[in-house]
Amino acid sequence: MKFQPPKGTRDFLPEEMVRREYVIETIKRIFVAYGFDEIQTPVFEKWELLTKKCGEDIKQQIFEFEDKAGRKLGLRFDLTVGMARVIANNPQLPKPVKRYCIAPVWRYEEVTAGRKREFYQADIDIVGSKSMEAEAECIACAVDCLKALGFEDFKIYINNRKILDGILKFVSISEKKNLEIFRIIDKLEKIGKENVEKELEKIGIKKEKIKKLMKIISFKGKQEILERLEELKKIKIAEEGIKELKEIYKFSKFYGFSNFLFVNLSLARGLDYYTGPIFEIVAKAKKQVGSIAGGGRYDNLIELLGGRPTPATGISLGIERIIEIMKTERMLDLPRTKVKVFVANVNEKMKEKAVEVAQKLRKEGIPCQTDLMGRNLKKQLEFANSLGVPFCIIVGEKEVKENKFKLKNMKEKTEESLSLEEIIKILKPK
Repeated sequence: MKFQPPKGTRDFLPEEMVRREYVIETIKRIFVAYGFDEIQTPVFEKWELLTKKCGEDIKQQIFEFEDKAGRKLGLRFDLTVGMARVIANNPQLPKPVKRYCIAPVWRYEEVTAGRKREFYQADIDIVGSKSMEAEAECIACAVDCLKALGFEDFKIYINNRKILDGILKFVSISEKKNLEIFRIIDKLEKIGKENVEKELEKIGIKKEKIKKLMKIISFKGKQEILERLEELKKIKIAEEGIKELKEIYKFSKFYGFSNFLFVNLSLARGLDYYTGPIFEIVAKAKKQVGSIAGGGRYDNLIELLGGRPTPATGISLGIERIIEIMKTERMLDLPRTKVKVFVANVNEKMKEKAVEVAQKLRKEGIPCQTDLMGRNLKKQLEFANSLGVPFCIIVGEKEVKENKFKLKNMKEKTEESLSLEEIIKILKPK
């Protein structure tokens, strides 16, 4: 019997891992450039913590289990809740705390091309700042990550939970239904207008109110859209939300991403802990996989988890969806292995010398392999080629005697005789 990975999980072979690590290392480099430091938390948390402010939809998606002592636990569904617990338990940390984390999360949901049940997220958060510049910096950092990976055609959609609260007040819908309605209208892009209207009817919203609501949330465009919300400006909480989005627009010009920024009043984001601005990034691609990044402000979460009242905001990049688009758009022209050179021996007598050469290369930080299968020279070169190793060094009696080795460029099909010192200069990471 052959065992397959559990549904919604995958094995990653070496070639795929080279791609994944390239994406992750590129993102990490940008995170660090923006001054974010790493915080890691456990992959599972107490059930009470995970469900404190997640909503029924997410609660149903959490992988839950009991440990041997009967304690109820769950695998984390995002990287924010664990981080908020850390901040709540460590109030002495200097503010703002600028944190990043790149790690797997788990959700029991329908498996699609861009979303499995186990998937990686790359998160940044700024904790302690009330300023909308914190939002702008998180978005700018995410934009620079995408640009560094080769993305050019994408849009950043922003909205504000305060505006959504104001819209529901304007439509005269009870506040008790706010979160339920947010989760429904957040599906607009996925399930379409008619299905959203049907779901709103199912929870008891009258048709005339649905019509009024749908008209307002259909607004989408540049900053000028905010000036058309005259009726909402009379509602205090909506006015606050509009002001905050205008602030983000102001900072977006400083940070250089204003051309990508659009208001989308149907954007709600499904998580219940958002309290202010919310945002998503969608890339244009042949194969649509949904948003590739998203986040928002969650000023109450740390206090809810036992900490002091602490403002916070952040954004998460979806590694799986980013890679999926990069594959379909052929944006990943990468080596298939991290091995830089294969050191081949012409016969068994030269095996010891080949290992000696390889060890010198490794001490210089040059990844390499030698033959471990007793293959002849031809088979060694074929093996190196099958892995996509870009260079081979031939170690034979003549090469050892002359202290010059053949360096074969496997892609260009060329070779030259060089000293080991010269080879190291060529192959050593810059």
